[in-house]
Amino acid sequence: MEWFIELITGSGIAHSILVLALVISVGLLLGKIKIFGISLGTTWILFFGIFLGHLGLAIDPDVLHFLKEFGLILFIFSIGMQVGPSFFSSFKQGGITLNLLASGVVILGVITTVVIHLVTQIPIATMVGILSGAVTNTPGLGAAQQTYTDATGALDPNIATAYAVAYPLGVVGIIMSLVLFRYIFRINFARENNRLDDQDESKMTEAHMFSLQVKNPSLFGKNIREIKQLIEKEFVISRVLHSQTGLLAVPQTNTMLYENDKMLVVSNLKNIEMIEALIGQRIDMDREEWNKLDSQLVSRRISISKSEINGRSIGNLRLRNMFGINITRVNRAGVDLIADSRLQLQIGDRVTVVGSEEAIANVEKFLGNSMKRLREPNLISIFIGIALGVLVGSIPFMFPGIPQPVKLGLAGGPLIVAILISKFGPRYKLVTYTTMSANLMLREIGIAIFLACVGLGAGGNFVETVINGGYTWIGYGVIITVIPLLIIGIIGRKVCKLNYFTLMGLLAGSMTDPPALSYANTTAGNDIPSVSYATVYPLTMFLRVITAQLLILIFL
Repeated sequence: MEWFIELITGSGIAHSILVLALVISVGLLLGKIKIFGISLGTTWILFFGIFLGHLGLAIDPDVLHFLKEFGLILFIFSIGMQVGPSFFSSFKQGGITLNLLASGVVILGVITTVVIHLVTQIPIATMVGILSGAVTNTPGLGAAQQTYTDATGALDPNIATAYAVAYPLGVVGIIMSLVLFRYIFRINFARENNRLDDQDESKMTEAHMFSLQVKNPSLFGKNIREIKQLIEKEFVISRVLHSQTGLLAVPQTNTMLYENDKMLVVSNLKNIEMIEALIGQRIDMDREEWNKLDSQLVSRRISISKSEINGRSIGNLRLRNMFGINITRVNRAGVDLIADSRLQLQIGDRVTVVGSEEAIANVEKFLGNSMKRLREPNLISIFIGIALGVLVGSIPFMFPGIPQPVKLGLAGGPLIVAILISKFGPRYKLVTYTTMSANLMLREIGIAIFLACVGLGAGGNFVETVINGGYTWIGYGVIITVIPLLIIGIIGRKVCKLNYFTLMGLLAGSMTDPPALSYANTTAGNDIPSVSYATVYPLTMFLRVITAQLLILIFL
């Protein structure tokens, strides 16, 4: 039994891995427990780590520090890779309003934290821990810990303790605020759904198929290239049924159109009326009728899996001229996009191709269509991104009035690089595609390791700290949680006239809080909260990480 005692109480690598695995596995099991339908999820890893740390189980400090930072990098980088493609597009149209409101939640939280710090004289490092727990933002906790260590050369366990104390009521406070707004604004779900249908912008921009008959005399005898130059709208002609010959064809750029020719067009709802006015009469002819006209033509979805296709535009590939086929739609992340010639394809895109069986088979070989290839992780881009993230995070920036240089750190650097790589990587032939399950696995492993290490490090003095006044941190955390949500929630509803479902996703995203998003989705019965959550999440995550560091550096 000596070997077992040594394994439990020792300090070697085997001991460290055993303790870490024990904390994570038990924490995840506890995370399945729900109280009033609410679960703290992976945060139980932190609490169980604190419990074992309080009992005296510990890991070598150097090993603990390495594992904690590496776990944080994996977690942050995976988040950046996930949200990167939508980060810049989130500022378009209504996304600007949502991001401004979410930034308001962040700024008000920071102001509330500073006021409490000045009034109570609680150390700023502890207050940043309370702030991170109150807004349920783990990366902010990691950024604060690292910045404090860089600035002082020492660790402050109170940061993690304050986070753990404030976190549970942070989760509850966000959800209770959403419930409160439902009664304050007297929300009627039927009315909200009707308003949603009237304002649904995504339905106007997604690809739709419709049939037209050529009636405009000025287009008779013109080819498709000339017609597309006349009509400066995004649309694709999938098939043409010539009225004179009765032949169905996959249109080429030099295909001529004549009176009463019928065509199957792919465009968005915004453009349909304009295209109809310029080409001709809209007819009641669905896709099935088109398919029955010629059994030689088939439509098939092909996945892009060859790296040499990554980042190239549809027009640049010249598939229509090479194979005699037509790409009508591109499905990316579950959304159908119009196959405009300028659209750049990415690994993982699924293109809808129309043509003969033989032509489609040739296109399939050209584009890849290998599910095995898509399931393989692209580790090169991941580790290049991590290396660049660490490099960017280590660059010091001097700001007037701040004695210490500001660094993006091991939280901010990888986050920014991951966002940039996932968005712009395909342009430079860098394959950044990973399956959702692979990204989720990497993210969950990273956050589990990080939380376990934070809990074990903070557990030694947790109970003593709470007894000696730390219980007041719970109240301060509730204030930091509720005040910004109430103010921005009222502004969002009364001033910006946001739909209640959108407002729920906005507030959950501004707190980067998955349990609140889960509650919002369940309550709404649709995915509207998820859309607004994803719209504000990237910018909010970035601001949470940066403001946590700035608070430490300015007030330390």
